[in-house]
Amino acid sequence: MDEKKETGKLLTRAVEKKIIKIIKENYMQPGDKLKNEYELAELLNVSRGTIREAIKSLISRNILEVRQGAGTFVSNKNGVPEDPLGLTFISDIKEDKKVALDLLDIRLMLEPEIAALAAVKGTTKQIKTMLEQCKIVEELIKKGEDYREADILFHKRIAQCSGNRVIENLIPIINSSVSLTINLTEDVFRQNTYKEHRAVAEAIASGDSLGAKCAMIVHLNTNRRGIEKNFSKK
Repeated sequence: MDEKKETGKLLTRAVEKKIIKIIKENYMQPGDKLKNEYELAELLNVSRGTIREAIKSLISRNILEVRQGAGTFVSNKNGVPEDPLGLTFISDIKEDKKVALDLLDIRLMLEPEIAALAAVKGTTKQIKTMLEQCKIVEELIKKGEDYREADILFHKRIAQCSGNRVIENLIPIINSSVSLTINLTEDVFRQNTYKEHRAVAEAIASGDSLGAKCAMIVHLNTNRRGIEKNFSKK
């Protein structure tokens, strides 16, 4: 029985690879519709049950998505998991602090260079979108409203300005850190946030690569101080 299960898993993995190959060879883009279950089974010479298992696995990997009543499509998440670091399962507050600081270390290695690249590579349209998002964050902060999602999107817009697809796929790590940092600092630096965001955004918009890099370092170090200060009181 176990041997049959293992054989089934190997076959499912092989079918997953073949479906990915179909997507690549046909230059399918996010939102493009995949052949239906019956057509894939015929094409790959396997049972529809195996196709179902392979599709289920590819959905869990954010490579495919199902739209009710419409079919199976290439996911716009590019195969990137929502929580690549497993932060969902961290509940201990001390571990939260350690993870937040570890994430900031990673961001300090990456984001200043991303901002520098954005200043050089960003298109007029990308930079306009990034500046608009910066303004949205500022307005939410000034109103005293929750700005987490807007903040996350601002950092995503910077990554998109870099023009580097691999950098864009690092966004879930940045997203996790932004949300965790706001929680752990109890949002005491919200006024600094929009001013520092503005400094980063304006440097990118003016093509000042070094200025963008330095402004991002300042912003991330403020986050670090906020976490340290908050935990020193506990």
